[in-house]
Amino acid sequence: MKTQWSLLLAILFAVVIAVFAVMNVEPVEVDYFFGIAHWPLILVILGSVLAGVVIMGAVGTRRIMALKKELRKVRKERDELSVRSHLAEKDAAEPDERKNLYNSVERTN
Repeated sequence: MKTQWSLLLAILFAVVIAVFAVMNVEPVEVDYFFGIAHWPLILVILGSVLAGVVIMGAVGTRRIMALKKELRKVRKERDELSVRSHLAEKDAAEPDERKNLYNSVERTN
């Protein structure tokens, strides 16, 4: 359900940006560090939106990769603890006779 709402909001945002861009088609002066250019405002708006989407996509992808790495680490720790717990249960169910002999020798001394 969350994905459907996200998709609906993304489509609504795209339509609003498209309508806004189409309403602004007159040429504007864009001042760069190295010069000045005249571009239609529609291209400036759409270029800015595209740059924002690309930047946010890169940030989101980086965050997802970090979370996946952390998840792998936590799962590995969980598996190690599960193995240790299983071995402890096995030792409790089947005590090692050598340990008992060793303990009884210590007690007699």
